[in-house]
Formats: sequence, C-alpha cells, structure tokens
Amino acid sequence: MSLLKNIAKPAYRALNGLMEKVRKQQSGAIPQIELEPKHIANLRIVLDRDAFLEALPKGGVVAEAGVDHGDFSARILKITQPRKLHLIDVWHSKRYHGGLQGFVRERFADEITNGRVQIDLGLSTSVLPRYPDHYFDWIYIDTDHGYRVTADELSIARTKVKPGGIIAGHDYITSNWDGGVRYGVVEAVHEFCVRHGWELILLTHETDRHLSFAIRAIPSVAR
Repeated sequence: MSLLKNIAKPAYRALNGLMEKVRKQQSGAIPQIELEPKHIANLRIVLDRDAFLEALPKGGVVAEAGVDHGDFSARILKITQPRKLHLIDVWHSKRYHGGLQGFVRERFADEITNGRVQIDLGLSTSVLPRYPDHYFDWIYIDTDHGYRVTADELSIARTKVKPGGIIAGHDYITSNWDGGVRYGVVEAVHEFCVRHGWELILLTHETDRHLSFAIRAIPSVAR
C-alpha cells in the first residue's frame, strides 16, 4: 500500500499540475466581469431543481435546450404545467446519441400527439433563432456549458422571451471535476447581466454544486 501511495502521489501531482496549466489557459480566454449589488438585489436561493421549478411561471410557453433522456423535461411538465414545451436537442454525440431521440419521442408520445410537447431537432444556437420574438415565458439551457456557446445562447434567448420573461439554465459552475472541463456559464451569465441590465433571481443550492440559475431584465430597465 505504501509503495502504491509513493507512486500515486507524484503521478497525481504531475497530472494536476498539467491540468492547472490547461485550466489557466482556458480561463484566460474567458472575460471576467463582476456583478454589482443591483444584479442580485432580488436573488432567492432554493434547495434544488424541484423548488426551482416551483418558483418559475406556470402554464406558459417554455423551451428546454439540452434534453438528454428527458428526465428534467418530465419534471418541467409535472411541476410547471406548461401549455407548450419545446424540447431542443441534436443528439449526435457519443454520450448524447441518436437513440435517445427515439427514447424521448416514445416517453412523451402522448404529449407530442396532443401538441403539448414539440421536439425541435438541432443545436440550440441554430434552433432558437427560428422562434418568434417574445414567444417564450421562460427558457432553460443545459447544453454545451462553454463560455462562447452559453454567451451566444443568452444573446439569442434575450429576444425570444416575453418582456419580463426568464432565461434559466444548469451548471452555473466554473468546471466539471469528473471531466476536467472548464465551463464558462458563470462568466457568460455575469457578462450578459451587466451588459443588458439583467439580474439573478434564482439559484439552487445542491451539495454537488451543479447549480441552476434564473435571470430576468431588471424591472427598471426592462425593455
């Protein structure tokens, strides 16, 4: 056991040092913009995503970008009772493969048949521009999590929600420990809020720290 520790510790330090260099390089390409008090004046902390959904508008027109198996989609339907839920996904990676699209279509077959759920196939940044402006009550984003894609999604979504509408999303964190991936959701959200006069209104507080966020235009500067 001691021999294993003697080998493992130096190897871990070397790997961690290499990863730290990569993280610093990635972080250097992401803008660091801090919020002001006005951007969190109405912020509310809730325990988890069920409580988060309870706090969102009910009976509206909603989009979820990044569907996977549809587990969160089912929770959206149950808790917020939207009259229309658009599910946006491309299902073309090894992890999020095409077979999942068939699974989701079967899972929500009744809702698709009655028109309550609509699957809109494609990348979020390609699909979101197709909707009419001011169409959604709220949009939930759980896709790439990189800074550039998230910034683009927020920019597009701003024109697609109704006045006073909400943009929400998952993984409001800076990195994924499991994958060693540098996320950019926090920075993209902060940059967006400062640039466009929006505020954080909801954050979850799960122990695993894969937080969800919700933002809206600050009422005094809402357009």
